[in-house]
Amino acid sequence: MPSGSGPLAGLLVADFSRVLAGPFATMMLADLGARVVKVERPDGGDDSRTYGPFVDGRSLYFARVNRGKESVALDLKDPADLAVARSLATRADVLVENYRPGVMARLGLGWAGLQPLAPELVYCSISGFGHTGPWRERPAYDAVVQGMSGIMGVTGSPDGPPVKPGVPVADLSAGLYAFGAITSALLGGKGTHLDIAMYDATVSLLEGAALSWLATGQDPGRIGNAHFAIAPFDTFSCADRDITVCAANDVLFGVLVTALGVPRLAARYPTNAVRHEARAELKAELEAVLRTQTAGHWLDVLSAVGVPSGPISDVAEAVGSEQARVRNMVVTAGGLPVPGNPVKASAYEDPAVRPAAPELDEHGAGVRAEFS
Repeated sequence: MPSGSGPLAGLLVADFSRVLAGPFATMMLADLGARVVKVERPDGGDDSRTYGPFVDGRSLYFARVNRGKESVALDLKDPADLAVARSLATRADVLVENYRPGVMARLGLGWAGLQPLAPELVYCSISGFGHTGPWRERPAYDAVVQGMSGIMGVTGSPDGPPVKPGVPVADLSAGLYAFGAITSALLGGKGTHLDIAMYDATVSLLEGAALSWLATGQDPGRIGNAHFAIAPFDTFSCADRDITVCAANDVLFGVLVTALGVPRLAARYPTNAVRHEARAELKAELEAVLRTQTAGHWLDVLSAVGVPSGPISDVAEAVGSEQARVRNMVVTAGGLPVPGNPVKASAYEDPAVRPAAPELDEHGAGVRAEFS
């Protein structure tokens, strides 16, 4: 939607974050109409400006999470630039930062220092491990947090090594929690300090694996593409490629095995508990049938009877799908193709053309004049 329109129009966000988690959260605020002023260091700006892939010399990584923002380059160790930053911070509705704990306070931009000057400010700190606990000072990137959170420990095949998911789930989940926390705090109407840890966010995603350990005290290990509590809920090989099949209750399982021509399996595996206990054996039984035909054949059969299933798409198939096109999940920002906004609101537009990400200090003169 055009800058300044949307449900968050009129909101001023001081964005002191960089790379991914924080910029991802503030991008969503900007997409929904907030004015986001991004504070960058003068010597090169946000590190992600140098991250590929590049189109016409411009970083798609940077463009994706910084579209629609303003950029001002400030040296926070320079008194004059720091004064501009403090003025921006105290006049903003929201401040987002993802420095290590203590850095903003040492600059005079911490929550404790700003709160008396801006009592309604929603101040969001995003860090690897949060502002409390024995790990609070540890530096962190997404892969470090994924490893420490247990995500890698439960990802991969049972006889293989730990595997990092193909997307930066620690950064992105922290950004999503930050976005939700910020909008909730604004609705609450009270100034507050939000402490969002990538570690906390990623641990919260363990879901069935965490529940398995909490229930039994035993590490669940890796189970490939299967589910920790439901079967069949996995990927299965067909004659040409794999598909996903999820029959999450007894009725669906009966429909599935009938559609596959092996209704006898409904009596052999009558409950989810039985199916889950024997999931490897059950998978072999189902694959013996599925391998007799192509994935396309079986997906048509299962779709016709309402069994949740789908292909294992590559990125080209997913991003280039008609569904993605209709849902505006690829947009252009400054002429560059980037992922769209999944938040669809009937009262507001969801345009396919978005404002560009800023050049370094593109709005510097105007921001300095406004906040001096």
